[in-house]
Amino acid sequence: MDDEMIARRAFGEVYRVSGRADQYEFLVNAVEASGGRVIYASDTNRAPLYLGVQMDSDERLGLLIYPFRITRNTIKNRPADEVRGQLRYGSEESWKREHPVGRDVAGVDVTMILGVDLEAGIILGLDAHLWDPLPMGISFYAKDAEIDQAKDTGWHVWEKINRAGNKRSEARSPTSLETVVAFTPDRLIDYARLERRATSLRLDPPLRYSAALAMTSRDAADEVPRRHVLEEQFALTSQQILDIIGGRNRLAVAVRGGVAEYHLELQLQHAPGVASVERLDLDAQHDFNVTLDDGRMLRVECKNASPKTYANGNFKVEVQKTRASQNDPASRFYPVDGFDVVAACLFSPTGRWEFRFGATSAMNRHNDFPDRLAPMQAVTEEWATNLADLEA
Repeated sequence: MDDEMIARRAFGEVYRVSGRADQYEFLVNAVEASGGRVIYASDTNRAPLYLGVQMDSDERLGLLIYPFRITRNTIKNRPADEVRGQLRYGSEESWKREHPVGRDVAGVDVTMILGVDLEAGIILGLDAHLWDPLPMGISFYAKDAEIDQAKDTGWHVWEKINRAGNKRSEARSPTSLETVVAFTPDRLIDYARLERRATSLRLDPPLRYSAALAMTSRDAADEVPRRHVLEEQFALTSQQILDIIGGRNRLAVAVRGGVAEYHLELQLQHAPGVASVERLDLDAQHDFNVTLDDGRMLRVECKNASPKTYANGNFKVEVQKTRASQNDPASRFYPVDGFDVVAACLFSPTGRWEFRFGATSAMNRHNDFPDRLAPMQAVTEEWATNLADLEA
């Protein structure tokens, strides 16, 4: 271990390494394959690797990369259909202490933790926030099927369960899930942009998953980031806007509802059996008109499930308005014929942006107002995971 400079800049701990020249060459070539030009590369006998990159658009990137080799060795008590990477820098004795990940305090350079699969020609990106500090000696795994899908598509995103272990008393992620991205070398710069965005906005695993999924298309990934219209209107940075939302509960609740609608729209657009999706943004209206391949048009209302479940384990979802109209107590409750389907977002109880779809025709009625829906509904086995499968 040395406290020394890389590219004449200090990034914390620098490790002396050997036998990694092939990984470094692979990553340099990946920069060029993804449309960049390497104008600086640090020594191959030091880790992390620092690459200064020039893009054709005149954009410049500083990449601070912690690369780890992915192998296909047979491991006792592990499935045969997976690949493995191990976080190994320094001596085994040094693994007992913490190894913080180096970061640029100015936020200019991007820190990445990458598994390099030279045999398959695939790079696997780990969440640099969740894996800081580096748990030296710990292995990470991916199924052969995930690697094969990345080879076929160029960019593959999935959620992986992480649990507490012998060296860690708690799961790395508070949701017990982490987002993993596997990609071909020509998407390395796209991944760097994803990591830069995730770091600057402090995206949690579910939001990181959505951001990575949105970059599946190369056209979306190639867009040069610009200031959002709200940043211009409010004269605030995105970080300041997020801090305001995070510090005010009612704002956070409202935004969470909008985020759930965003995820629902994205998923419906790619769902089997769905022909078209129209998002409505009108008072006293449901959220979406969804036309199915069989010609049915369903009116869909999006609601967030409660973080608490019923005693039998069923999710619960509140189906009522925020407040009632004056002198009309029934107005807070939705009419039975107000919409056809409730899409319950399960993020609060599960930490995943998943939905269950229930037909309002089968839902419980209000005890005092028979033409209204009961305010709390159980998400039972009759609720569908795919809208087109629902008998509404």
